[in-house]
Amino acid sequence: MSESSTSHDPAARRFTRPSLRTATMVLPKTGERVKKAFTLRRASTHSNGSTEFFLHPGRVDPGRHRHVSALERFKDNCVDSLKDIYGLVVSPMGLNILKCSLAYILGSLATFVPIISGLLGKNDGKHMVATVTVYFHPARSAGSMAEAIILAIAAFLYAAFISFTSMGVSVFFANRHLLVLGHVVVLIVFCGGGLGLVGWTKQKLGNPLVNVACSLTSLALITVLTKEGAVQAAQFSYNKVWQVLKMVIMGIIASSAVSLLIRPTSARNEFRDTFIKATDAMGEMLTIITRSFLSGSEQELSQPSYVQASNQMRAVFKTLVKNLGEAKYEHYFLGTEEEYKIEARLVKCLEQLMQSIGGLRSAAETQFTLLTQSEEKKENGGEPVDAPGLSRATSSIFSNYSPTPGDVLSPGLSHTERRSSILASIDELPETSAEVSDDESIKDRSFRLPHNMENSLTTIDMFSIFIAHLGPPMKSLAYTLREVLNELPFGPGPEYLIAINEHFRHSLLDANALFASARKDALHLVYRNKIPSRANNVEVAADFEEVAASCGYFSSSLQDFAEDMVTFLDVLEELKANVQTRGMVRKRTYNWLKFWRSWGWSSKNRDDSERSSLLDDSPEQGIAQEIHNPIHRPTDEDNFKLGGKLTWSYRLWRRLRIFRRDDVKYAVKVGIGAVLYAMWAFVPETRKVYGHWRGEWGLLSYMLVCSMTIGASNTTGWQRFAGTCLGAVYAIVAWVISHENPFVLGFFGWLVSLQCFYIIVGKGKGPMGRFILLTYNLSALYAYSLSVKDDDDDEDEGGVSPEIWEIVLHRVVAVLIGCIWGIIVTRVIWPISARRKVKKGTSLLWLKMGLTWKRGPLRTLLQESQQQSFLTPKEETDLRRYLSQLDTLRNSASSEFELRGPFPDKSFKIILEATGRMLDSFHAMNVVILKDLKATEGEKEILKYTKKEWMELSWRISHLFSVMASSMKLAYPLNDVLPNVEHTRDRLLAKVFEFRRTGLGKIVATDDDYELLYAYALVTAQLAHDLRIIGQEIEKLYGVLSEDDLKLQ
Repeated sequence: MSESSTSHDPAARRFTRPSLRTATMVLPKTGERVKKAFTLRRASTHSNGSTEFFLHPGRVDPGRHRHVSALERFKDNCVDSLKDIYGLVVSPMGLNILKCSLAYILGSLATFVPIISGLLGKNDGKHMVATVTVYFHPARSAGSMAEAIILAIAAFLYAAFISFTSMGVSVFFANRHLLVLGHVVVLIVFCGGGLGLVGWTKQKLGNPLVNVACSLTSLALITVLTKEGAVQAAQFSYNKVWQVLKMVIMGIIASSAVSLLIRPTSARNEFRDTFIKATDAMGEMLTIITRSFLSGSEQELSQPSYVQASNQMRAVFKTLVKNLGEAKYEHYFLGTEEEYKIEARLVKCLEQLMQSIGGLRSAAETQFTLLTQSEEKKENGGEPVDAPGLSRATSSIFSNYSPTPGDVLSPGLSHTERRSSILASIDELPETSAEVSDDESIKDRSFRLPHNMENSLTTIDMFSIFIAHLGPPMKSLAYTLREVLNELPFGPGPEYLIAINEHFRHSLLDANALFASARKDALHLVYRNKIPSRANNVEVAADFEEVAASCGYFSSSLQDFAEDMVTFLDVLEELKANVQTRGMVRKRTYNWLKFWRSWGWSSKNRDDSERSSLLDDSPEQGIAQEIHNPIHRPTDEDNFKLGGKLTWSYRLWRRLRIFRRDDVKYAVKVGIGAVLYAMWAFVPETRKVYGHWRGEWGLLSYMLVCSMTIGASNTTGWQRFAGTCLGAVYAIVAWVISHENPFVLGFFGWLVSLQCFYIIVGKGKGPMGRFILLTYNLSALYAYSLSVKDDDDDEDEGGVSPEIWEIVLHRVVAVLIGCIWGIIVTRVIWPISARRKVKKGTSLLWLKMGLTWKRGPLRTLLQESQQQSFLTPKEETDLRRYLSQLDTLRNSASSEFELRGPFPDKSFKIILEATGRMLDSFHAMNVVILKDLKATEGEKEILKYTKKEWMELSWRISHLFSVMASSMKLAYPLNDVLPNVEHTRDRLLAKVFEFRRTGLGKIVATDDDYELLYAYALVTAQLAHDLRIIGQEIEKLYGVLSEDDLKLQ
């Protein structure tokens, strides 16, 4: 082949770029700069686990292919099963299950062992000790157990207060011969009000331990008020309250002893172990996102490794927040509360890094969109294509030119060849240890375009120019960040020493400085090669401006991540200084005991704002979220018509607004339902029937089933009834097999507890497992108490010869009636539908987001007096928490059944995910603005020159939010003619392009001054794309508005 023919070969025309595997990097552990070859890819392993790959070629493992008989196969299966069982038993989950079952056995001793049983006196309800060990099980850390003890004590004190007060009221009215009136007061105030307050507390706090404490409180209150008879007989009795106290203490002691003495776990160690997993997952995500940007391939982000790391990051962060809350009690008990406060700030920094990772991925996706659009445009002969990022418009400033596709696209190379030419050197080969000399380094840094491409640059060529210059330092910075994340923040257990190298901070700053310098040069080269004179209409101008914006946006996001990492290191250094600089004996402060310091103006904790966003909302909190109506504020004209005064009816309506809150209505209806159910225990004619059919357990079931929303009540009711039936079957089998033998009955109870605690601890389905064991205790253990005549006055249900079938029947019927009553009350009295709440809440969230964006993120930079961004940290926290609560409501709504069909869970999941991405876009824009709230002269001139365009863009985005919110709230179809954001956005980019060609743009503004406006353009593109997705889902839900749907009659 001749030399001339070779020069015309497309492969030979590829311009030479420095290999991105060779770069100057900063070693985190030493802080030195090294020029070497490296890769961001980790060593891969074979997924099939085969060992034949490592054998000599031509040889195989004969053991893997030998013929086995049926008996040998059965033996192998048995051995494998035993290994699996052993692995489960010695695993942390298996050990926790065994600890729980041991605590349950200890709690059962209060029923089986006469000596222990005698401490509780004559009482057939001693199975409550075992029930307490089920509710407050020992499969928890020391901090969580301390919280459980505090809540159990608080539950008992509240129950004792209500019990004694109700007895006193009953005695007071009986002495005045008004016993019936006293019963009415007890029913309304103490039964209805007391249980209503319990329900309100459970929903308001939404903590799992608070839920079980509320269940324990309900059990004690219902037993004293409706079963024991002291209130009905107007007697002041301490016996039952004292017995309940002793049973609670026994149960707590059993659980605490097992938790703290047998393989105890520390929330502080679990916190540090979880933190290690979080930083590892974050390092993997950072590596893959950077690699995908360098390679120009979106497939990297759909690989299982990235999906697994992303899912792990979200799950681990929730666990991290939970462990932090439990570690708080351990720190306070040890007097190291300052360490806890620093750890809370550390988690806050991690949350900031997570948000930066989300912004980094969004920035990378803009490149993929532009590359795809360039390819589609080439396939269509250079004609514009409809794509989310580039809608087309026309402008008079470019009307004098008539471009042809050849002006923009290269005539010599196909798109595939051009893209291969651009991105070929980014594909990473296996790493070698060969280092590069300084001469090669200088040679690598020399870069020039091929002659035949200098005058035919496309958008994809601009990415090539950017990556060719910034790729090596970008890769080096990502490598340094990954290595630091892999080392941080703690060493291996069980010590979990703070693993922070003294060179880490300097290494990060050095790597970031290298990257910042290279970024500035690369962006300057991109701007210089944009060749504005060849962009002859808005379409081409928008293309080139978007490329520059995408390049600057991703590199800026990576730089922001590096800066956040420096902050993370500073907080970690502070934690290390707090833990390790005090010698062998640490100073214990116990400032939380000095309660008098919290009085007065100093009661506001300084770090409350930093820790507020770390509170992990539970499902109960999400369901209890109040969806407010917009507040009506009278206008000046209304005040003038009213003579400047509001009417008394309107003032009264305003003052009674507390009773329109969902949580208050829920508490009231819980109290009403409890009064209507418990009143049969106070009517002499029905009291015997109430006691015979164990109405107290039905009332307890009602308290457990009656939830804030209809869907939650349906779910809890079904779990309660199914668990009760299964527990009843276990109780019958155990009683029949044991023949009243306490050893056999105890062993069978241990087997039942293993299954139930696997459901509670292993599967995370606490209510279901608790309901099974609770029914088993109420039937089997209660029957044994009757058989040993543990209550002289109890001849019901067989007495000393218990009728297990009758006992079980009474419990099942009582539970069924309680569940049905709870569902009826939830649906009939002030029904709160999760469907309506999620629709109303979503529309309210969109309205809030629309008003926030309407402020104009860029407007704050033109206001000299403005000292904060368009979105405050508190507002962002509230928006994200509100979205999390809406997702919880969505899960609850899927359990609501209506005649018009099931809840469209899939569509709402897509809608809420798109809303979450829009909040990420809000955060990305906020980060860019917060870099410097004081605009430079160049930024001010650019913003003033393009003010009309970016203000119109803000208004259109806000308008779309309002349209979507209205359609969702009214459940009404969308109009098929909606405001076009892309045209307005292209006009903004064209205006920026025009400013570059003016004298002011060449004199005042620098390349860095355009970064803010470019980020704004990209963020609005992402918002428009997500709003389009939401609009499509709303069309699936309600259709498109047409004249046939409007009938004016």
